[in-house]
Amino acid sequence: MRLGYFTMPVHPMHRNWSETLREDREAIILCDQLGFHDAFVGEHLTDACENITNSMLIHATRQIKLATGTTNLAQMHPVLIAVNAAMFDHLSQGRFIMGVSPGALTSDSEAIGILDEDRNKIFAEAIDVILAVWERDPPYDIDFPGNRFKVGFARTAALELGVGILAKPFQKPRPEIVGTVVAPFSPGVVLMGRRDFHPLSANFLLAKHLRSHWQNYAKGKAEAGQKADIADWRVARTIFVADDDKVARRYGREDQNSPYHFYFSQMLAKMKRGNRLYVFKSHKEQPDEEITLDFVMNNCVTYGSVDKVVDEILKMREETGDFGELVYAGMDWVDPALARRSMQLMAEEVMPRVNAAIGKSAAAE
Repeated sequence: MRLGYFTMPVHPMHRNWSETLREDREAIILCDQLGFHDAFVGEHLTDACENITNSMLIHATRQIKLATGTTNLAQMHPVLIAVNAAMFDHLSQGRFIMGVSPGALTSDSEAIGILDEDRNKIFAEAIDVILAVWERDPPYDIDFPGNRFKVGFARTAALELGVGILAKPFQKPRPEIVGTVVAPFSPGVVLMGRRDFHPLSANFLLAKHLRSHWQNYAKGKAEAGQKADIADWRVARTIFVADDDKVARRYGREDQNSPYHFYFSQMLAKMKRGNRLYVFKSHKEQPDEEITLDFVMNNCVTYGSVDKVVDEILKMREETGDFGELVYAGMDWVDPALARRSMQLMAEEVMPRVNAAIGKSAAAE
């Protein structure tokens, strides 16, 4: 099982933006040093807490794959996304993963004038055009039925001068494309399977619903005449590891200044505001009033010393079935030393023990 990293990020509004940008960058560099497989960074245009505006960010890294988490396809013209992603892929020499979504933040949509449009439809149209840009050569002539985006250079091309040529990615035929999945039993995962886009199950989804994502993804792959590969499924979890169980409980759960407390306070308020509390529900009919901060944290945060966290991960895996990558959710660094130590313990002690246990279990079968 690989180890990945995902940060939205979510920082308190009172923090200096320059400081949090540096902190987010340091976290990615630390992931690289610790051997994390990949790092996803979210993007939002109009959120003072989730304050990365463009997730195509190059960091001073050597081996980690750098991923958008996500590029919001409804918010930019697909040609712009296609060529920027291609350049990122070349700059990273193929260490690029393109995470995609329509963009869920309604204030972003209002700011750019698409609040009342069908953003899922724009997303679907945009991804078709991005893939066509990468697959085709000039003059492109991209004009899909019912698609608002038309791409060609009938009037302005001068190929002998290099004018009218769109960049292609470093990776052939294209970079890996990943979609973040939030809702239990999401039908969108079926579509991802059909198109060979890979699912990343969100860290704020209850673990009992994770298996539904794999089942729908496998269904989509089967409909495309292919077999789903477990290595392509990423599962994100909110984890804090400490050398001491008491420290872990304080920082990961009980302290009112805990970044985990702040993160889920934010997520709960935003999901409630967006009528999306179903994300946190254990069953569809669960009353909204039961979805308290305590309920969410009790179900969504894994904390403890190495042994406890290893046990919790293996217990979760028994419920979900196998998956290819465990994605560690990055938080604000209220205590930088504890935050760094948690990532170190996760990479150097938790994951080796988890993989050893998985290996033993596989050998015994």
